[in-house]
Amino acid sequence: MKKTVYLLVIAVSFFVLAVQGFANKSLVLDDFEGDIIMGPNGTIDAGAGNGSSVEVSADKNLKMSGEQSLKIVYDAVAGGYLWIARGYGLDVKGAARWNIEPEKINWSNYAAINFYMYGSGSNARMAFDIKDAGGEMFRFMVTDDFKGWKLIVCPFDQFFPRGDWQPPTAEVNGKLDFPIKSFQFEPIAVAKGELNVDLVSLETLN
Repeated sequence: MKKTVYLLVIAVSFFVLAVQGFANKSLVLDDFEGDIIMGPNGTIDAGAGNGSSVEVSADKNLKMSGEQSLKIVYDAVAGGYLWIARGYGLDVKGAARWNIEPEKINWSNYAAINFYMYGSGSNARMAFDIKDAGGEMFRFMVTDDFKGWKLIVCPFDQFFPRGDWQPPTAEVNGKLDFPIKSFQFEPIAVAKGELNVDLVSLETLN
């Protein structure tokens, strides 16, 4: 009996160490805790145009971790556009809400940026964009072909430069230059619905 308990303790200890080791590989950038406010003086840079619309809020009922997730209600129409962004160098200065500033991250330690998304199986497509050190935007595509929470892993080497639009001040060279300054979600037209995202982090993939 004592031997069984001893072996069980050892097994649990190894499991805890393994989980801690996995967790230590990740660096949480944004967990969407605190106030979620749209507008020039808000905490998130979000908006729409040409007939599309978007609203964001804190969802305390549906969450992956912490007290809440980010809820996005959108209507993406043909010819329209929308965005939901957090990070640095954005028009909404209050959206600089990462847990750590970009310049303080050793980006060479990480190979991907991840986030959790709550799927409804709608098959709607969503773009996940990141803006690099020169202001150039790169894109990773996600399809809502699952139900419930899922970890969306976006390896840096699978991002591609946005071909439809780049900020007029961007240094466009087709190369992802670190540090990354911001990220944004953009449901792709034609689609209407809602989605939840949570816990944006960096991952080593080692």
